[in-house]
Amino acid sequence: MTSAELLTDAYGRIREEVRSAVDGLTPEQLAYRVDGTANSIAWLVWHLTRVQDDHIADVAGFEQVYTAQGWAERFGFPFPPSAIGYGHSSADVDAVRVDSSDLLIDYHEAVHAQTLRFIEGLKEDELGRVVDERWDPPVTLGVRLVSVVSDDLQHVGQAAFLRGVLERR
Repeated sequence: MTSAELLTDAYGRIREEVRSAVDGLTPEQLAYRVDGTANSIAWLVWHLTRVQDDHIADVAGFEQVYTAQGWAERFGFPFPPSAIGYGHSSADVDAVRVDSSDLLIDYHEAVHAQTLRFIEGLKEDELGRVVDERWDPPVTLGVRLVSVVSDDLQHVGQAAFLRGVLERR
């Protein structure tokens, strides 16, 4: 198995879990916050997809799907298109409301497709390329790609947990 095949599998698992976590939920369920200030399913899935979009576009030299394909306008959130959720306040989380789970799924599908386009062209020797010198040690492409997988799986797991809470109410 090559690194590209391994990464394709990992990102594919995120894709499957995103669909499973949100498919068929109502706007109210997607916006539900367990204690009134916790993250909602909609925010978690939007955020994990924004992180993947932002980070992959950065290392690949692509424009983000969010801006290039009009997703920022479709979501219509009251923060800049560059926002990915880091540092969001409770009010920001509350502003992430969608009319349908399809919007979240479709955006994630578009980001997943761009991610795969990048991974498919990836060569093994590129994984050691430094992509972020703000850290000590500097972050390599391989570390960044695994970091996104880790972050996304944690957030989609949180969304799946919240779905379970909703289904048991």
